[in-house]
Amino acid sequence: MNDAVTEELLALNQRLLNSITEHDWLTYAELCDPTLTAFEPEAEGQLVEGLDFHAYYFKLPKSSASRHATMASPNARVMGDVAVVAYTRLIQKLDADGRPVTASFNETRVWQRLNGAWRHVHFHRSNA
Repeated sequence: MNDAVTEELLALNQRLLNSITEHDWLTYAELCDPTLTAFEPEAEGQLVEGLDFHAYYFKLPKSSASRHATMASPNARVMGDVAVVAYTRLIQKLDADGRPVTASFNETRVWQRLNGAWRHVHFHRSNA
């Protein structure tokens, strides 16, 4: 596998996670295909299609509490113009009493090279 492509995908994926943590809708929308599909806990077992479902969460007031997202044990598999990035996402934040806590989720994100650029096209996230 091409190490440069793997590094590019992992950097794009981290940029995507940062956009979520920072409520940066412009970056999130730039990285995601408008036809993005997803299975995630917030969707209660339903397949979510498009960006509207996700936009709702970006419009909520941003917490002033510090948060940080880390990809633990990331693995990227490139298959031509499609790639799968799998990892455990660790989210560090402060609880209501100001104590640091970590939440974890298992995530698989599918990227597709469209018109020369990688776009996020599908993900599956579940509690670790």
